[in-house]
Order: sequence, then C-alpha cells, then structure tokens
Amino acid sequence: MKKTFVLVVLFILPLVAYLFFASGVNNFGRLPTLTEGVSDLQALDTDVRLQDKITILGFLGRDAAIRKGNAFNLNQKIYKRFYEFRDFQVVMVMPKGTENIAREIQDELSELTDTSNWQFVFGEDSVIEVLFASLRSDLELDQGLGTPYVFIIDKERNLRGRKEDEDEGTKYGFNTNSVAELNNKMEDDVKIILAEYRLALKKNNAQRQN
Repeated sequence: MKKTFVLVVLFILPLVAYLFFASGVNNFGRLPTLTEGVSDLQALDTDVRLQDKITILGFLGRDAAIRKGNAFNLNQKIYKRFYEFRDFQVVMVMPKGTENIAREIQDELSELTDTSNWQFVFGEDSVIEVLFASLRSDLELDQGLGTPYVFIIDKERNLRGRKEDEDEGTKYGFNTNSVAELNNKMEDDVKIILAEYRLALKKNNAQRQN
C-alpha cells in the first residue's frame, strides 16, 4: 500500500497536473482582449515599438528610484522566465529627465540576467498620459506619471487581461508590488498568450507545408 502511494505521488500526480494545465491552455483558448488598438510608441523618443511584439508595458514614472523593487519583482518573477521567447519584451515608459535612474536600474538588473529585452523609453508628460489613456483601463497614473501595475500587450497592440478574475472582475493590469500576484496570476496569463502564438505559428507552418 505504501509503495502504491509513493508511486502515485511520484508519477501519477505530476502527469495529471501536466495534462490539466496543458488542456487548460487549449480549452480556455485566447487570453481575453480588453482594449483594442493601444497606441504605439512613435510619439516617444525611441525606435522601440509595440507592434509585432508581445510586450509587458509599465510606467515607472518620475519617482522610478523608489520603484526599483517593482522592477526587480517583475524581472525575477516574469522576465527571467520568458525573455528568451521570440518577440517578447518588457517596455518601461518614463518621463524625460529620468534617463540616469533608468540606466541605474538596467545596470542593476543586468547583474541578475540578460536585459537585452528590457526597454526603457522616454517622452513628454502629455505623450505618456495619452499612451496610458489608450489602455482604457480602470487604473490611473500617479502625479509622477507612474504606477506599480504592468500590462500585457499582444502583437496587434491589444491589451489582454482577465474578464472574470476572482478578486477584481475585469483585471487590466498586474501589481508588481505583489509577488503573489505575479506568481499566481500574471505568470499564468503570459504562458497562455505565448502558447496562443506558438499554436498559431505551428498552424501557419503546417499550412505552408501542405
């Protein structure tokens, strides 16, 4: 009896868990689209674009020095797990004049991981406000044009999130103050959107071969 229990724990339960999560991605399909046509970044001082990229979009704001912990949480819990996926990037939007603190943050993050897909972009206050408004979320920027929340933007510049979150109902963004939220919610949602694009790529490749 004891041997049977050990075998179940070691072999059967992991298999069941794998099948559950694998079928979950297929059965639940696409991560819900909450806002279509988020503004791209042409109006900011950058060549970085949202179009054709899977982007984690954030706004560190003028007080970015006190949000280093948020960037660290995002780096450790999300970026490090997914940065090697094709077309994945993290983009942090900041007001002009914060370039030095952005370089400091990137230097500190680079000691932990490859930050080649961490992008820091800068713009005038009014441009940042217009970009944030294009998300059409229920969240707001603070007086320094920052927020602890980050957003999942797909390759077509649509904001993706949850329409039936157990805590918030419609969930537009993810709070980088909360390691638990990054672990328990955002990681799952990023997995879904990456699986969605991988599946689409496989279908396209199969159609070309046929």
